[in-house]
Amino acid sequence: MTRRLAFSNVTDLLRHDEALIAVLTEYNAHGRRDSVPLTNFHWGYTVSVGIGNPTTIYNLIVDSASAITWVGAYTQYVSSTGTNIGVPVRGTYQFGSFQGTLFEDSMSFGTDQLSINRMRFGVASTSQGFAFDGVLGIGPRDLTRGILNSPEATLSTVADYLVQRYAIREPVVGIFFQPIGVGTALIGDGEISFGGANPRRHTGRIKYTDITAIPPSSRYWGINQGITYGDTPILDYTAGVVNCGSTFLYIASDAFERYQAATGSTMHANGLLQISLNQYHALHHLYFRIGRETFRFVPNAQIWPRLLNNRLDGGGGDDDIFLIVKGLASPTGSGLDFINGYVFLQRFYTVFDGSIRPRVGFARTPYTHVEIN
Repeated sequence: MTRRLAFSNVTDLLRHDEALIAVLTEYNAHGRRDSVPLTNFHWGYTVSVGIGNPTTIYNLIVDSASAITWVGAYTQYVSSTGTNIGVPVRGTYQFGSFQGTLFEDSMSFGTDQLSINRMRFGVASTSQGFAFDGVLGIGPRDLTRGILNSPEATLSTVADYLVQRYAIREPVVGIFFQPIGVGTALIGDGEISFGGANPRRHTGRIKYTDITAIPPSSRYWGINQGITYGDTPILDYTAGVVNCGSTFLYIASDAFERYQAATGSTMHANGLLQISLNQYHALHHLYFRIGRETFRFVPNAQIWPRLLNNRLDGGGGDDDIFLIVKGLASPTGSGLDFINGYVFLQRFYTVFDGSIRPRVGFARTPYTHVEIN
């Protein structure tokens, strides 16, 4: 069989490819993926959203272990277009809590594509423990079950609303965190993408794994994972969660004891493990076995950024070296045996895929193995 193409030369082929690229770019620009910047605040990231009329800008903590979005912890919610739904809402977090009422109003991330005409969100009447205006919850929708004072009712997430208005095809969120201190910047760059991963932010293919079936991790962006320190097993293949709203890498108490013994570290008054410079040079890689893939966590990724030692409660000198691995209160087998927090996401591009078959994906970035901390 002979295939005849309507191109007379290579130039025509190039023009054809360029036209196809333009079509694909136009398709993406008109409603299948868009990205907005995130701001680093040393132990997490915030995103700026505009709500109501006149538009008020709120800086919200990005949290993948909750699914409701709410405002009002600092900046008061005032809008001529908002509707009070009259339903009480509440939320409890690692760093605080809130109680308030459900409202409906417009919300925008600053782009035409990522704008929602009528979205339901919480407005806080009381809150504790928050240094910002509220939370952008990007966790699975099922996490909203029960927060509306109804045992079965759920609330659409931001990604759900964007799908409903055809801004994106699937409720998929990509997260990019750049380690603090890259170049001359004290504040690391960040980005959140709705509708899919941003290929400009990662290198190589995204490797996906299904959500774990083991509760309570199965309610969240929970996965199965095992951890090895060099050749030494630290954590058996077990269930835990990936959460950009947690700062450190948490592992079960027995795994933490094994890690501390393997590194020869000691507990500092600030609650972190401390090592000497010689011990740092002797650190081995951590290997995360996730699904069929293994992800390498270099020694430099295992230490707290020394630029931020002065921000640790309990102190720390400029040259002190602290590890970012912390212990959970329970041993292996609780169903929540690890939390891959913000320090993990700074090294691996992460995708939270809430489509028909929920899954979490990881990919290397230009900063996966960088020596910066």
